[in-house]
Order: sequence, then structure tokens, then C-alpha cells
Amino acid sequence: MWFPGHVFSVTDVAAFSFDKLVIFGVGLIGGSLARALRERGDVGGAQRVTGVGRSAASTQRALELGVIDASASLSDDSALRDALKGADVVLLAAPVAQTQPLLERIAPFLDSSTIVTDAGSTKSDVVAAARAALGERIGQFVPGHPIAGRESSGVDAALPDLYVNRNVVLCALPENPPASVDRVAAMWRATGASVHAMSAEQHDRVFASVSHLPHVLSFALVEQILNSPDAALKFSFAAGGFRDFTRIAASSPEMWRDVCVANRAALLDEIDGYTAVLARLRSAIEAGDGKTLEAVFARSRAARSEWQERRAAPTQQPTPERSATDDASK
Repeated sequence: MWFPGHVFSVTDVAAFSFDKLVIFGVGLIGGSLARALRERGDVGGAQRVTGVGRSAASTQRALELGVIDASASLSDDSALRDALKGADVVLLAAPVAQTQPLLERIAPFLDSSTIVTDAGSTKSDVVAAARAALGERIGQFVPGHPIAGRESSGVDAALPDLYVNRNVVLCALPENPPASVDRVAAMWRATGASVHAMSAEQHDRVFASVSHLPHVLSFALVEQILNSPDAALKFSFAAGGFRDFTRIAASSPEMWRDVCVANRAALLDEIDGYTAVLARLRSAIEAGDGKTLEAVFARSRAARSEWQERRAAPTQQPTPERSATDDASK
């Protein structure tokens, strides 16, 4: 039975099998799911994967690599109908702002038995979009968020083990049949992931803090330097600290634009909290209050060390800093 905070264990879900998986956005995330299901573990069924893109050309590379078996263009009614016919599962691996138009586009072609899920970094807006697009068929949509990624993007970067020991969050809806939630959980478990349950609201609060805010801060630091008169000089001397802090500023601008707008209430709370801490540190620096600074730094260092130790423990699941859909629009 699903409830917030639940962890789907081996006993919760049966082994996964599928005959037809349709992926909208065959980039790093969608491509890695396809590879994982066909190259790892004991997954049954015909295992046919169809990729759908904004154009046939956008899925050509996935076809060349053998990540998908067939492709379809989103604008082609006939091809889209054929792609979705008989699909067991549909994955939306696209920027969250595209959720409603995508669901509206595919709704007329969805079989009643097809389960639709997503990989979006925000959930409350995605749920609202799904309700608007699907109406009484909302039970077919199981909101999800795989917490995985890597520096490279696109289908060329897809890995069969991308999700091994990574977390996936499912935000099941009251209308979801338990069997559908279990089936999506089984799909992600088949990739090697650990599957957890949260409400959409809890998900958005948590990830505003540990994912969305860090991305905003990373972009903001680069922007601050760009706006300075000696930006070129500063960049020329930037080293490891700058590299580590700003790594995620290399993420998709389109995706993070959508995330910030979609989760703005929770994100603004986190920005306000961060600003308050920064103001305290500014006051301590201005006053030359080394004792306060050291106390804050020591507390932060200890907390991060404990987190790092838990993250490295064999029984724990690592939580990478980069979000799942960094290149999902490709």
C-alpha cells in the first residue's frame, strides 16, 4: 500500500516486464531507462521501445545507437497513434512546462490500460497539468521523479546503470490504482533504483531546498561575475572551488527556467531563508566576528561530513546533485 515516506521494497513489487515502452524525450534520462530495462537484470516481455520527439530527426541518433527500436514525430497523428497503440508504459522525459501540452496531444491516442508517468523535477504543477489534460482519466498518470544525471547530456550519454543505487520518488495520486503505482515502482526498481513515496507538496518542498536552490545560487554566482568589470580576469583565476560550486550552472537553461517558475512558492521560501543566513554571515564579517563565523562553518562542515558518510554507506542510496531531466527536451 502506498503512503508518503514509504519505500518500495522487493516484496512490494513484482518483477517488471513490458512489451512496449514509449518515451517522449529520448535524451540522457529516457535513453538510460530504455538501456537499463533491456540490458540489466531480469526484465520480461518483448521489450520494444519507441521514441517520440519534436521531429523524426530528433530521435535519429537514438535509433542509430539502438537505444530505441522505432521513432515517431510528435506532429504526425498517424505515427503518434501507431506509437501509442498497445503501449504498456509511457514516460514523459521533457521539461515540466511541456507536461500539459504533451498530455493533451497524446490523450486521444492512449489505450485505457496504458500507464503514463514522468521524470519531472517538480510535481505539484505536473499534477495540476495532468488533471487539466486528462480529466477523468487522471488515474492513468503516476507522477515520478528519478534523481539521477551526469555531466554529459543527450542520448549519447545514456547509460544502462545510470539509476543503480539512485533514488526515484513517486507521488501517487488518490485516483491511481495501486497496481499501476506498483508497476511504475517495479519499472524503476528493475533499473537498480530505490523507489520512495512522497506527496507532491512534500516533494516540491524537499527539492526546492536540496536541488532547486543550489542551481539558482550556482547560476547567480556566474551572473554576478559576468556583470563585474573585471569578469575576464576573475574567470582566468577561477579554480577548484569555483568549478565545484558552479558545476550545475552548466545545466539546461530551459529546464531550470521551468523548474523555478513551477516551484516558485517553495523556492522563494528557500531563497528567503538562505538570504537570512547570508545576512547573518555578512554582519559577522563586517563586525570581524570570527567566533560566529567559525561556529557556523564548523556546524556546516560537520553536517556535510555526516551526509557524505551516509551517502557513501553501502545501505544508503546516493543523491546526486544534478536533476533527472537536465536534457529531457532533446
